[in-house]
Amino acid sequence: MHPIHARLHRILDFVTVVGFAVAPSLLGLQGLPATLAYGLAAVHLVLTLLTRFPPAERGLVPLRAHGLIELVVGIGLLVAPFALGWTGVSRTFYVGAGVVILAVWALSAYADRVAPRAG
Repeated sequence: MHPIHARLHRILDFVTVVGFAVAPSLLGLQGLPATLAYGLAAVHLVLTLLTRFPPAERGLVPLRAHGLIELVVGIGLLVAPFALGWTGVSRTFYVGAGVVILAVWALSAYADRVAPRAG
């Protein structure tokens, strides 16, 4: 069962963009962790804007491809802090972001359908 439908997922994507964009200021990230956060905010924004979220038929990126990209990014966010030797807040932020992105990925319906309307 995938309780996060396409409309909600799109909203959560914009929340993710804001989260990455404000993390350096709020958490005091500097150097590569800060640069990566800003880059991820920009890339996630572009991906979200280019994704074909139902019911609209516009967008270059199919929703299933969007999901695959998020899976790869989520795994990358879990691995990066350890591979790069980050500690403290930087490690905690990126591991937490990876966990959240993977949880949203696991709970999202990436099939091209929308949530039923209450009636």
